[in-house]
Amino acid sequence: MSRSRGGRTKQAALKLEDPPVSVELRRSRGARRISLSVSHIDGAARLTAPADCPEAALIRFLDSHRDWLRRALRSTPEMRLIGDGRSVPFGDETLLIRAVRGGRGVALRPGVDGDERVLEVGGPPTHTGRRATLWLREQARAQLLDRAERHAQALGQRFTKISIRDTRSRWGSCSSSGALSFSWRLIFAPSRVLDYVAAHEVAHLREMNHSRRFWDLVERLKPDWRDDRDWLRQHGAELHRYQAA
Repeated sequence: MSRSRGGRTKQAALKLEDPPVSVELRRSRGARRISLSVSHIDGAARLTAPADCPEAALIRFLDSHRDWLRRALRSTPEMRLIGDGRSVPFGDETLLIRAVRGGRGVALRPGVDGDERVLEVGGPPTHTGRRATLWLREQARAQLLDRAERHAQALGQRFTKISIRDTRSRWGSCSSSGALSFSWRLIFAPSRVLDYVAAHEVAHLREMNHSRRFWDLVERLKPDWRDDRDWLRQHGAELHRYQAA
């Protein structure tokens, strides 16, 4: 167990063979019992417990669920690394990431003989994954801003600002003040799907609900929106499995 400065337990560690696993502990005043879960997105094991639950009880609970935890972790898809020599989806294509010694910037190069394009990343090789991820986030912002502006113009609407985040529960949102927010991980989805999410949130500028009028607006902007929504439902979790090496 590791503790914060205030003495509250922050993380419980249960060591399983092949390989050791760290279990995140979340204490909650509203929790009435101990519960254990494994995220289907990032494979993280999380233990939720009442705020006053004794540490010994947590250890006993984890130990009694050792076999279940091992099975759950083995059934979770592996994370996909963003780093040197790795390929990542980029809209309707795939990019090969390559570290370039001596360079400083990030440049997108054409492929050779029809091969996938190459994202050359300068700087220390240990920073390749992080720098490539930052570049991908910038591309997501540029593309979503472009799509949102076009859809807003088509509806005669305006948004106040646009934010790019790493949200887990939703792909986009629209506030009552007209601020739009999107997940940067949409850059891994087909371009038509990214466009659908932009259209969906722009439609909320006029209709802050999911009424028939709202869906009529979405269909006006994206007649094939149902296919795009279905793609997200089937493959959306895969977009959260990419992380910097």
